[in-house]
Amino acid sequence: MRKLKVAIVGATGVVGREMIKVLEEREFPVGELVPLASERSEGQKIEFRGEDVTVRRLTPDSFAGVEIALFSPGATVSREFAPHAARAGAVVIDNSSAFRMEADCPLVVPEVNAGDLLLAVKPGGRRIVANPNCSTIQLVVVLKPLHDAATLTRVIVSTYQSVSGAGQKGIDELETQSRALFSLGEITPSKFAHRIAFNLLPEIGPATANGYTEEEMKMTNETRKILGLPDLPVAATCVRVPIFYCHSEAANLTFKDPLTPARARELLKAAPGVKVVDDLAQHIYPMPMLAVGDNDTHVGRIRTDISQPNSLVLFVVSDNLRKGAATNAVQIAEALLQQHASALGMH
Repeated sequence: MRKLKVAIVGATGVVGREMIKVLEEREFPVGELVPLASERSEGQKIEFRGEDVTVRRLTPDSFAGVEIALFSPGATVSREFAPHAARAGAVVIDNSSAFRMEADCPLVVPEVNAGDLLLAVKPGGRRIVANPNCSTIQLVVVLKPLHDAATLTRVIVSTYQSVSGAGQKGIDELETQSRALFSLGEITPSKFAHRIAFNLLPEIGPATANGYTEEEMKMTNETRKILGLPDLPVAATCVRVPIFYCHSEAANLTFKDPLTPARARELLKAAPGVKVVDDLAQHIYPMPMLAVGDNDTHVGRIRTDISQPNSLVLFVVSDNLRKGAATNAVQIAEALLQQHASALGMH
């Protein structure tokens, strides 16, 4: 197989570095890696396949000959530079929120809706694919097989999201504050509105007009788009918790048709990208410490909602830097390679 020229935009960030790791682990056919970042990071070295690769400064002309461009620099930078990459002939896979809800950009989780990729690469397509929000990705991977079997009619979800979802500054703030508390030092929140160490913050992203946060509305709108269910009732509460990696979610799901916990376990065991971890009597259930570094989404505590007919309650955990960001992006690239090789200049 011919190897591809792959650019990573935001290469020195937490997700960018994870993307490079995942490309190597999954043996994606990279012929040349082009790490791109701001002027501040220009000249840094990043290891890829045992060799140091020099980080280049991101400019509109950075994408000559690039076939796949993985973006994770934030929405403002993505809006400016993704069109340059697409015009240069690359297919952009963007991890920011910039293009997720645009009608002509597919929002893709490969286990759920890989067929939507055609929208981006067909003649006249924008050549931009959006990578969903991390908390949405792990939810829809679990929802899809259950919906196919019993038809979802409502989703209520509460999240427990790690500080790495806020980038390196979030990780640093939890570490610094934890040390300060143990040494009786002073704490001045910077990345978060309040102290995050030994605390919970029911606020992720700015408030919106309806009283939900931006993160909560992302989960609502993205879940509908990915599943192709524009009228699905979804209500989310998103909470930042003082752990470094992995997002957890408690989901309450209502269906048109009855679905037993046993049948749900069977469906989820057979679903791609899902790992059923569910034996309460033996204290076996999904936990962040078990999911770190895993590309699968863990699901357990699957039980009947005793307050509502045709409803299940379950608990979902996934590594937000892996399946929630880097792995999903690379899986999109793999799906493009399998389904649309000609769009990448491969025949």
